[in-house]
Amino acid sequence: MKTFLYITCLCFFISCNNSKNTQEFINTSEGKYLFNSNETIDVFFIDDILKITWRGKNLKPIKVNDSSFYVKEMNEKIIFISKPEMHIELAAKREHKGDKFYFKKLAQEEKTALEYFKNKEYTNALNAYIKIQQNDSLDPVIDLYRLNRMGYKYMRANKIAEAKELFLINIALYPNKSLVYDSLGDAFKKEKDTVKAIEYYNKSLAINPENRNSLTNLKKLKRIQK
Repeated sequence: MKTFLYITCLCFFISCNNSKNTQEFINTSEGKYLFNSNETIDVFFIDDILKITWRGKNLKPIKVNDSSFYVKEMNEKIIFISKPEMHIELAAKREHKGDKFYFKKLAQEEKTALEYFKNKEYTNALNAYIKIQQNDSLDPVIDLYRLNRMGYKYMRANKIAEAKELFLINIALYPNKSLVYDSLGDAFKKEKDTVKAIEYYNKSLAINPENRNSLTNLKKLKRIQK
């Protein structure tokens, strides 16, 4: 009931306001904002009216005032704040339990770690993933097993180069984990690069001598070399 009254009030308010935005606001607010470490909110304007793309959906925010908008699909009121640097904040409400949420605006050419990776900008992707880890070592985006599964997904699609790059990122993030070297060994094995596969299986076993996958594949490859 409260939500219905809130939306009704907003709709009434918008009828008294111009939904178009000033050129100054458009210039400062248009762009991408980090919703989380690997997702963005894309803000753009059509006929000076604010639009949002989020998780593949095109949203139509309701203008509350010159800097605030209600986004029905999120059930959130977003506020554009330009100082000290441009960002979006969520208006406080009971469901937030006192937590504050804000979304940083990305620089014009800046991308998320995943966007860099998909664009084959692997050095930038690596740096972005490392930065995420430095900010929050428990961020699910840099979870070892999640990245590992992504790598094997590329392998199943015969995108070995991409799989290797992802496993190398995992090695940079988790250099003391046997699994990450074992996975890169699998990628080289599928590529039929026996020398490199053996190298990484050995690195895996140096950390965990009981890694079964590395032990099994190492024996097979050494027999092939004879």
